[in-house]
Amino acid sequence: MEQYYLPKELGLENLRFCIDNYPAEFLYIRSKYSMGGKIKVGEKLEGNKLDFRKSESGLDILINSDKVFHFSLRNPVDFFLEYERILNTEDGIGRKIILDPSVDLDPYDPNLPEPNRSFLRTLLDNNMMEITFPGRVNLKFHSLKEPKGKYWVIDKHN
Repeated sequence: MEQYYLPKELGLENLRFCIDNYPAEFLYIRSKYSMGGKIKVGEKLEGNKLDFRKSESGLDILINSDKVFHFSLRNPVDFFLEYERILNTEDGIGRKIILDPSVDLDPYDPNLPEPNRSFLRTLLDNNMMEITFPGRVNLKFHSLKEPKGKYWVIDKHN
């Protein structure tokens, strides 16, 4: 899997564009250090509408207009996008591609297969939120990230 960092100042704008323009498959919220053990929300979203509402008290995550989780927003919303790519194998099982994060990653590398899923993730209030989308959520280069790396944004023109 490969991760692309999105700038904090565009966090909610990127979230809004994704849920308005890509069909969300799954919403998963768990305790930050639980390694999957303390699941707070695990919802299949097929046939449901994912949304959010920002207020003075924080960020509400909604499914079909019902609040399913609340974040206090003590810190900026810092998202990253992760692609899951599967390499076809002769046995038909396929293998997940794991790329070295220290390498300068290119989301459109022609030597890699197309992503089969995209994960929009953030850590807020000691919770990890992950929204799964089928296929590729398109990215474009935004700026350099110090000391090394790049920031990307959701590409609104593809």
